[in-house]
Amino acid sequence: MPDLLARLRRIPPATLAFAGSLLLSGIAVSGTLIVGRDGALYLDTAQKAVDHGLRAAFLAFDWPWFSLLIAATHRLSALPLEWAAQLWCALFLAATCALLVVVSQRCAAGSGYWACLIVLSVPAYNHLRGDIIREFGFWFFGLLALWLAVAWREHGGWRRALLVQLAIAAASLFRLEAVLLAPAVLLCLLGDLSRRQGWLNLLQLGALPLAGLAAALLSLWSGADLSAQQRIAYYLTLLDPRNLFAGLDTMASRFAAAALEKYSTDDARQIVLFGVTSALLVKFLTLNGPFCLPLLWPASWRSVVVYWSRLRPFAWTAVLYFGVLLLFFFQQRFTNSRYMSLLNLLAVPLLSLACLSFARHFPRLAKALVAVAVVVMLSNVISFGPRKTHYLEAAGWLSQNTQASDAVYYDDVRIAYYAGRGYPSMPVERGALMAADPAAQFRYLVLNPKPDDPLYRSLIERHWRVVARFANRKGDSIVVLER
Repeated sequence: MPDLLARLRRIPPATLAFAGSLLLSGIAVSGTLIVGRDGALYLDTAQKAVDHGLRAAFLAFDWPWFSLLIAATHRLSALPLEWAAQLWCALFLAATCALLVVVSQRCAAGSGYWACLIVLSVPAYNHLRGDIIREFGFWFFGLLALWLAVAWREHGGWRRALLVQLAIAAASLFRLEAVLLAPAVLLCLLGDLSRRQGWLNLLQLGALPLAGLAAALLSLWSGADLSAQQRIAYYLTLLDPRNLFAGLDTMASRFAAAALEKYSTDDARQIVLFGVTSALLVKFLTLNGPFCLPLLWPASWRSVVVYWSRLRPFAWTAVLYFGVLLLFFFQQRFTNSRYMSLLNLLAVPLLSLACLSFARHFPRLAKALVAVAVVVMLSNVISFGPRKTHYLEAAGWLSQNTQASDAVYYDDVRIAYYAGRGYPSMPVERGALMAADPAAQFRYLVLNPKPDDPLYRSLIERHWRVVARFANRKGDSIVVLER
């Protein structure tokens, strides 16, 4: 083991992070039997782009740029669409890991190997390695934009400013919330606006966004409806302060009715706001896995000052993105590790600083931390749970025993994807099938019933007939019902 560690230390940390990330992604993908729901949507959109062109892709999904990248790679290399998608995801995440190691080394000399260990083992995003998701490209180009912004703050220049803006634009092609990076970088200039150079820097960095804003205003003046683009309209709805306060008031009123006495109802909004903020902070800490330990050591909090002074674009982005998570929670009533992951990525340099300080004061605990991190690293990509073989069996049965023109309801649309039926949108929600009329529009229902599922019992009582049943080793099942 010491010999192996010595050999690894001869490899530059960024190179080690890139190669290690590719290896971990390969392990994760090799253990994946079916793609995730979003992955199936992106692959189906890519297939439509290959078969029917650009317009078909936009009709299938309103922000299809990742799918178009997959389709173009398939056309140029003849790689199957799924292989092309997995390759891009692995490369984007590997490049993100290497970039964060470089950023961490820039923040504190000697932190490279800690950053390498952290970036390869933090559960927040490493457990997503087997998935096909747009976040990988969003993370890479977004963090690249912030790193370029750090260099631009030090050296200035129109060329560096343009590179920052182009990287933000590239990130926004994967996820539109990347536009948040522009105000985060602009906020770094607040202290410089008392000088002429500060205003010049503001002009350099704001040139492309101002041009985009001018184009949007011109489109509005000419009568175009920007809100017709569904993805943009969705984000504008989320950013509407009226919707934000309405969401907060709704949560507060429901909480007050369910848990508070009438004397405390006036405090419901503050309780909900504090509770959601605390919940997001706790989730952020837990998603760091074992590396939340150095953050809990008070002496490591000095690392926050270093992080703020040397990597201010990263720090401002973390602050703004936390606000976005709050806004999303109040309006959509949930969050998950995938949405939180950008916060954990932004925190990698901070965690590296904290671990470096922690290791100097507690060398034995630091060795234990390394051992636990390696175990977590492997657990992120290796699963011993039962595989979803029943999905493929159900898809095979449907492709052989039903027609593409048959009306089919799917609990999980991935079954339709693997049956060669694309990624159809379900016209009704699952709960609506409890009523006779919505269920009557389908010939087949493909359900994932849980034990004592009320919908399943209701359908059997209404004389729906089970024509096929499939189960995996765990006992999870898929049933096909026919009228």
